[in-house]
Amino acid sequence: MLAADPGASIASIAAEAGVDRRTVYRRFDSREELLAAIYESRLSAIEHAIEDARLREAPVAVALHRYVENVIAVNRTWPVDLARMLAEDSVHARRDASIREVDAFLARATDEGLLRPGLPEGWASALLPQLMHLVSRQRPELSPAQAADLVVDTLLHGLGAS
Repeated sequence: MLAADPGASIASIAAEAGVDRRTVYRRFDSREELLAAIYESRLSAIEHAIEDARLREAPVAVALHRYVENVIAVNRTWPVDLARMLAEDSVHARRDASIREVDAFLARATDEGLLRPGLPEGWASALLPQLMHLVSRQRPELSPAQAADLVVDTLLHGLGAS
Protein backbone atom coordinates (compact mmCIF):
# COMPACT_ATOMS: atom_id res chain seq x y z
CA MET A 1 0.00 0.00 0.00
CA LEU A 2 2.83 2.39 0.82
CA ALA A 3 4.45 1.60 -2.53
CA ALA A 4 1.33 2.78 -4.32
CA ASP A 5 0.77 5.75 -1.98
CA PRO A 6 3.78 6.75 0.15
CA GLY A 7 1.55 9.23 1.98
CA ALA A 8 -1.02 6.61 3.04
CA SER A 9 -2.39 7.30 6.50
CA ILE A 10 -2.19 4.93 9.44
CA ALA A 11 -5.99 4.71 9.34
CA SER A 12 -5.99 3.58 5.69
CA ILE A 13 -3.12 1.14 6.33
CA ALA A 14 -5.02 -0.32 9.26
CA ALA A 15 -8.21 -0.59 7.23
CA GLU A 16 -6.35 -2.39 4.42
CA ALA A 17 -4.90 -4.78 7.00
CA GLY A 18 -8.37 -5.37 8.46
CA VAL A 19 -7.56 -3.92 11.87
CA ASP A 20 -8.39 -0.78 13.79
CA ARG A 21 -5.82 2.01 13.68
CA ARG A 22 -5.44 1.69 17.47
CA THR A 23 -4.06 -1.79 16.84
CA VAL A 24 -1.38 -0.31 14.60
CA TYR A 25 -0.57 2.38 17.18
CA ARG A 26 -0.19 -0.26 19.91
CA ARG A 27 2.66 -1.72 17.91
CA PHE A 28 4.09 1.49 16.39
CA ASP A 29 4.12 4.84 18.19
CA SER A 30 4.13 6.81 14.95
CA ARG A 31 3.96 6.57 11.19
CA GLU A 32 7.73 7.09 11.12
CA GLU A 33 8.23 4.09 13.42
CA LEU A 34 6.07 1.96 11.11
CA LEU A 35 8.11 3.09 8.10
CA ALA A 36 11.35 2.36 9.95
CA ALA A 37 10.11 -1.18 10.66
CA ILE A 38 9.25 -1.64 6.98
CA TYR A 39 12.67 -0.35 5.89
CA GLU A 40 14.34 -2.62 8.44
CA SER A 41 12.44 -5.62 7.08
CA ARG A 42 13.36 -4.81 3.48
CA LEU A 43 16.99 -4.25 4.33
CA SER A 44 17.18 -7.49 6.30
CA ALA A 45 15.61 -9.32 3.36
CA ILE A 46 18.20 -7.82 0.99
CA GLU A 47 21.04 -8.83 3.31
CA HIS A 48 19.61 -12.35 3.45
CA ALA A 49 19.31 -12.41 -0.37
CA ILE A 50 22.99 -11.52 -0.66
CA GLU A 51 24.01 -14.11 1.93
CA ASP A 52 21.87 -16.82 0.30
CA ALA A 53 23.39 -16.12 -3.12
CA ARG A 54 26.86 -16.96 -1.73
CA LEU A 55 28.44 -14.25 -3.87
CA ARG A 56 31.97 -14.99 -2.63
CA GLU A 57 32.06 -18.76 -3.03
CA ALA A 58 29.38 -20.04 -5.42
CA PRO A 59 30.15 -20.28 -9.14
CA VAL A 60 29.66 -16.78 -10.56
CA ALA A 61 26.79 -17.61 -12.93
CA VAL A 62 24.93 -19.50 -10.19
CA ALA A 63 25.48 -16.74 -7.63
CA LEU A 64 24.36 -14.06 -10.09
CA HIS A 65 21.10 -15.82 -10.90
CA ARG A 66 20.39 -16.64 -7.25
CA TYR A 67 21.10 -13.04 -6.19
CA VAL A 68 18.86 -11.59 -8.91
CA GLU A 69 16.05 -14.04 -8.19
CA ASN A 70 16.24 -13.29 -4.46
CA VAL A 71 16.26 -9.51 -4.91
CA ILE A 72 13.32 -9.64 -7.31
CA ALA A 73 11.38 -11.51 -4.63
CA VAL A 74 12.40 -8.85 -2.08
CA ASN A 75 11.36 -6.06 -4.46
CA ARG A 76 7.94 -7.63 -4.85
CA THR A 77 7.49 -8.34 -1.15
CA TRP A 78 8.77 -4.95 0.07
CA PRO A 79 8.07 -2.46 -2.76
CA VAL A 80 8.84 0.66 -0.71
CA ASP A 81 10.14 4.00 -1.92
CA LEU A 82 13.91 3.58 -1.83
CA ALA A 83 14.56 7.33 -1.70
CA ARG A 84 12.62 7.55 1.56
CA MET A 85 14.33 4.44 2.84
CA LEU A 86 17.76 5.94 2.21
CA ALA A 87 16.89 9.07 4.18
CA GLU A 88 17.26 6.95 7.31
CA ASP A 89 20.89 7.15 8.52
CA SER A 90 20.76 3.75 10.19
CA VAL A 91 19.68 2.18 6.92
CA HIS A 92 22.28 3.95 4.80
CA ALA A 93 25.33 2.28 6.35
CA ARG A 94 23.85 -1.21 6.04
CA ARG A 95 22.78 -0.56 2.45
CA ASP A 96 26.28 0.71 1.61
CA ALA A 97 27.75 -2.53 3.00
CA SER A 98 25.39 -4.53 0.79
CA ILE A 99 26.37 -2.46 -2.24
CA ARG A 100 30.07 -3.06 -1.53
CA GLU A 101 29.41 -6.82 -1.34
CA VAL A 102 27.61 -6.82 -4.71
CA ASP A 103 30.25 -4.56 -6.28
CA ALA A 104 32.98 -6.98 -5.18
CA PHE A 105 30.96 -9.83 -6.69
CA LEU A 106 30.56 -7.96 -9.99
CA ALA A 107 34.35 -7.36 -10.04
CA ARG A 108 34.78 -11.12 -9.51
CA ALA A 109 32.32 -11.77 -12.36
CA THR A 110 34.44 -9.54 -14.59
CA ASP A 111 37.71 -11.16 -13.48
CA GLU A 112 36.26 -14.61 -14.21
CA GLY A 113 35.04 -13.57 -17.67
CA LEU A 114 31.28 -13.53 -17.10
CA LEU A 115 31.11 -9.75 -17.57
CA ARG A 116 32.99 -7.87 -20.26
CA PRO A 117 36.02 -5.91 -19.03
CA GLY A 118 36.49 -2.29 -20.01
CA LEU A 119 32.98 -1.06 -19.19
CA PRO A 120 32.74 2.37 -17.59
CA GLU A 121 33.43 2.31 -13.84
CA GLY A 122 30.35 1.21 -11.92
CA TRP A 123 28.26 0.51 -15.03
CA ALA A 124 27.28 -3.04 -14.09
CA SER A 125 26.65 -1.93 -10.50
CA ALA A 126 24.26 0.76 -11.73
CA LEU A 127 22.56 -1.32 -14.41
CA LEU A 128 21.82 -4.50 -12.45
CA PRO A 129 19.55 -2.90 -9.79
CA GLN A 130 17.71 -0.97 -12.50
CA LEU A 131 17.01 -4.16 -14.45
CA MET A 132 15.79 -5.91 -11.30
CA HIS A 133 13.56 -2.98 -10.39
CA LEU A 134 12.15 -2.83 -13.91
CA VAL A 135 11.27 -6.51 -14.15
CA SER A 136 9.86 -6.51 -10.59
CA ARG A 137 7.36 -3.81 -11.54
CA GLN A 138 6.65 -4.38 -15.22
CA ARG A 139 6.58 -8.18 -15.46
CA PRO A 140 4.56 -9.34 -12.43
CA GLU A 141 3.34 -12.40 -14.32
CA LEU A 142 6.87 -13.84 -14.30
CA SER A 143 7.98 -15.89 -11.31
CA PRO A 144 11.11 -14.57 -9.58
CA ALA A 145 13.10 -17.34 -11.32
CA GLN A 146 11.72 -16.42 -14.76
CA ALA A 147 12.28 -12.74 -14.08
CA ALA A 148 15.86 -13.53 -13.03
CA ASP A 149 16.37 -15.41 -16.31
CA LEU A 150 15.32 -12.27 -18.20
CA VAL A 151 17.52 -9.94 -16.13
CA VAL A 152 20.60 -12.15 -16.29
CA ASP A 153 20.20 -12.71 -20.02
CA THR A 154 19.78 -8.97 -20.61
CA LEU A 155 22.79 -8.16 -18.41
CA LEU A 156 25.04 -10.73 -20.04
CA HIS A 157 23.87 -10.49 -23.66
CA GLY A 158 22.21 -7.09 -24.01
CA LEU A 159 19.52 -6.46 -26.53
CA GLY A 160 21.51 -6.88 -29.71
CA ALA A 161 20.74 -9.60 -32.24
CA SER A 162 24.22 -11.10 -32.21
